[in-house]
Amino acid sequence: MAPTISPIPDPEPLSSKTRVSARGRLRTYFLTGVIVAGPLAITIYITWWIIALIDGWVKPLVPAMYLPDHYLPFSIPGLGLVIAFVAVTMLGFLTANLVGRSVVEFGEVLLARTPVISGLYRGLRQIFETLFSANGTSFRTVGLVQFPVKGTWSVVFLSAPAGTEVQSALARNDGRPEGEGHDYVGVFLPCAPNPTTGFFYYLPRSEIIELNISVDDAAKLVMSAGVIQPEDPQGRLNAMAATLRSAQSEQEQANEKARREPARQDASISM
Repeated sequence: MAPTISPIPDPEPLSSKTRVSARGRLRTYFLTGVIVAGPLAITIYITWWIIALIDGWVKPLVPAMYLPDHYLPFSIPGLGLVIAFVAVTMLGFLTANLVGRSVVEFGEVLLARTPVISGLYRGLRQIFETLFSANGTSFRTVGLVQFPVKGTWSVVFLSAPAGTEVQSALARNDGRPEGEGHDYVGVFLPCAPNPTTGFFYYLPRSEIIELNISVDDAAKLVMSAGVIQPEDPQGRLNAMAATLRSAQSEQEQANEKARREPARQDASISM
């Protein structure tokens, strides 16, 4: 008598839970790819745009015979940026010497005697010296102040101590006894999400809480309206490691399930 072979059962349809789980993993993978590729693509685009912009400004100022593009069948991106960097560095080197300093001072005298231009140049020079000076401290410290009402706190960038005239005027009108707490500092309160606009005012240093975070982190905090918080690098690494371990665990579970399916089918056939 021939052995009876049971018919192969139809495969069980995927449960809704399995389908939802697969869609969830696919969504997670896609969002992870967006998080990785998005900032990278935008950074490359902005960098390329800046390079092209500087090339368009600088290259027309250089005689064609001195440009490699004149002899090559293709243009070299970033050449204008390199030329601008070398030119600015050489200008700084010459200005640091006696002869170069004399030439710069002569040019400043000419600008100082030119109406309208003199005021604009002096103002811009003071701003650049303040921002890029090696020993400058303006906008390098982040703090918190109570604004717009008491009990609410806003992020500010500390500018510079108030000048003598401002210090004296405020000291005479702040109602404090002579010699107590007359130390005012300028602060810039940026607006969200555009930190290039905001309010500037003077506050007593005692009313400012200084924060141990960088200006870049504070700017991200303002631009994101508090969504992007200053992160601890070690904590970020731990979070990335936890995500990787979770993904590996899910993959191992999927592989184990795939290995068990053929065994279940073989057992059904033998029955």
